[in-house]
Amino acid sequence: SDPSEFTSGILATFVVNLVLPLTALLIGTSALGQDIEEGTIAYLLAKPLARWKVIVAKVLAGWVLTVAVVLISVLGVGLIVLVGEQGASLIPAFVVATLAGALAYVVIFVALSLRFSRSLIIGLAYVFVWEAIISQFITGVRFLSVRAYTVGIADGLTEVSSDILDRSLAMTPALILLTTLVVLGTLYAVRVLTRYQISERV
Repeated sequence: SDPSEFTSGILATFVVNLVLPLTALLIGTSALGQDIEEGTIAYLLAKPLARWKVIVAKVLAGWVLTVAVVLISVLGVGLIVLVGEQGASLIPAFVVATLAGALAYVVIFVALSLRFSRSLIIGLAYVFVWEAIISQFITGVRFLSVRAYTVGIADGLTEVSSDILDRSLAMTPALILLTTLVVLGTLYAVRVLTRYQISERV
């Protein structure tokens, strides 16, 4: 089979569908969730530090950790399969796409952990039901899928053609939608943290 077709399939279905969101879920929900569970959130909020700075710091830290873990998978798959092949442009394309997708997922899961005490369970349902199944089989909801944004960005950065990439969103709407999600998600997280009361978390 075509190595580039195989590699794009592995990167899109395994790395982007599972490794990326699950890694971001574990890291994102623990970024502030752990402080809440251990009761140290009160000390954090007592500091004379703007709430948006807390959110941005947690998101960036979670993003860096997520990227560090996921890029190992991207580079590993790409280098093993595509060394010397024409489809080698898939590697940098998915590296950049992973950077973008990881940021979006971490923002979602940090915000989720502030709002819900069972954020990990809710996040798992989101990853396995919405991202892995619904967004792939119902074309109209691709515009509400981080997976679709990520694959769309990868597709826009490579000239390699494959069935999976050819069915993705165009790069421009993918970038616009992902950026909008990151901004709105961050603003929501800041708002929740600013008004945070432990009793309001369900």
